[in-house]
Amino acid sequence: MKIEAPEDLIPSEHPARLLAHVVNGLDLSKLTEGARALEHQSGRPILCPGMLLTLWLYATSKGVGSAREIERLAKSDDAFKWIVGDLDVGRFAITEFRVSHGEALLALMADIIGALVHKGVLPLDTVALDGTRVRACASAPSFRRLGSLQECREQALLHLRAVLADADNPEISARQQAAREAAARDILRRTDDALATVMKLEDERGGEARASTTDAEARVMKMPDGGFRPGFNVQLGVAGKDTGGPRTIVALDVVNVGSDMGAIEKMIPRVEAATGAVPKRVLADGNHVRHACIDYADSVGVEVYAPPNKRAKPRPSDSEAVRAWRARMTTDDAKRIYRGRAALAELPNAFLKSHFGLDRVLVRGVAKVKCVALLAAITFNIVQNAAYLAWRRGRGTRGPKQPEQRSTVARSPSPEADARGPRPCTEHRKPTPDDRAPTICHVFSPWAARSPTGSRRRC
Repeated sequence: MKIEAPEDLIPSEHPARLLAHVVNGLDLSKLTEGARALEHQSGRPILCPGMLLTLWLYATSKGVGSAREIERLAKSDDAFKWIVGDLDVGRFAITEFRVSHGEALLALMADIIGALVHKGVLPLDTVALDGTRVRACASAPSFRRLGSLQECREQALLHLRAVLADADNPEISARQQAAREAAARDILRRTDDALATVMKLEDERGGEARASTTDAEARVMKMPDGGFRPGFNVQLGVAGKDTGGPRTIVALDVVNVGSDMGAIEKMIPRVEAATGAVPKRVLADGNHVRHACIDYADSVGVEVYAPPNKRAKPRPSDSEAVRAWRARMTTDDAKRIYRGRAALAELPNAFLKSHFGLDRVLVRGVAKVKCVALLAAITFNIVQNAAYLAWRRGRGTRGPKQPEQRSTVARSPSPEADARGPRPCTEHRKPTPDDRAPTICHVFSPWAARSPTGSRRRC
C-alpha cells in the first residue's frame, strides 16, 4: 500500500502554487463555451480547463513545449503530479487545449493586465515595440513551386486511393486502417493548402512563389543569426519602466511577414483593447517606421519615438506629424527616451526564447502559433508580476510593498480545518512566509473535489 499526501509533493513556495493561485482568480468561462456536458448529468466528463491552463503555464515556465513530454512528466515529476492529481491526462487532450482557445487566452491576458492596472503597478505611459522571428515547424526542402506541388498532389491522391483500396485487408486492424486513412488525407490536405498559397502569392507578386507542404502559412524569413529559414514573426508591445522593475507584455501579434514595417498602426489598437487606454508614447526601432503609422499615431494622441532613416530625406509632401516627428528625434530628450527601448523590449524577447521555449514552435499555422505565444506571454506576465498577482484579495491594492494595508491569515490547525480554507487571524502580527504563500486552487484540484461515494471526480 502506498499512501501519498498531494499537498506534500511540493513546498508552499513552489511556482506551481503561484500559477494555480493566479489561475483560480481568473474568469475561465470562455474556456468552457464549447462544452455541452453538465455535472451530475449524462455525458462524457471533460478535464477542468483550470488544471489544463495551469499545466501549460507551468510547462511553459520550464521551457517544455511538447505535449508528449508533459504527459510523461505528469507521471514522474512532483510538480506536474500535483497539478493533475490522480487524473490521466493524455497528450491529445493537452495539445487540443493549447491550440483551440485563442480568443479565450487573449481575454485571460487582458484580465491579468487589467488586474495590474487596477492595482496601480503597471505604468502605461511608455510602450516599447519589438518583433522576433521564431522557427516554424517546417523544413526548407518542404518549400516547392507550382509544378512540383502539382506532382505531389497526384502522388498524394494515388496514395489515398491505395489506402482506401486496402481497407479489407484482414492483417490490418480497424484502428490501424483509420490511422492510415487519416494520415493519407492529411498529406492531401496540406498539399492542397500549399497549392492554394502558391497561386495566391503568384497573383500578388507576379512571379514564381514557393510554399511548404508541411505548413503552408510559414514563410522563409531572416533569423536573428543572419540565416534564412521558415518561421513566423512574433510582435510584442511591452510596458514598464526603463529604469527597472517588472515588464509586462500588453500586446501581441503573430504574422508570417519577416518585416516589422507598419506594426505601429496594428499594435496601438491592441494595447488600447488590453489596457483600456492608448499609451502616451511608443518606442520602436527603425524597421517599424512608416509615414502612415506616424500619421495614425498622431491622430490618436500617441508620440512615436523611432530613429528616422538617414538615407530618406524630408520631402515637401510630408505631413505635419511626420515633420514634428523628425524634429522631435533631433532633441536630446527624445534620444534619452528612445534609449530605454532596448531595456523594455529586449528582455521579454530573451525570456520567451531562452527560458520559455519560443525559439521554435511545434505547431503549424498562424492561429496555433499565436496560441503558443499567448501562453508564453501570460506566463511571462505572471512571473514578472508575481509579487502583486499572488497577493490575495482584501490585502490592499499595491501588493507586498505596503504591509500595513494587509490583514494576516493564520494557518488552519488541522487538515479538516485546512480543507475549509484560511480564516482571519485574531492577532496583529507580522506575516510569515506561510501566510503569503498561495494555497492550492480547490476549483480544479482533483483531490479536493470528491463525489458523495468518495471517488475523485473531474470538474
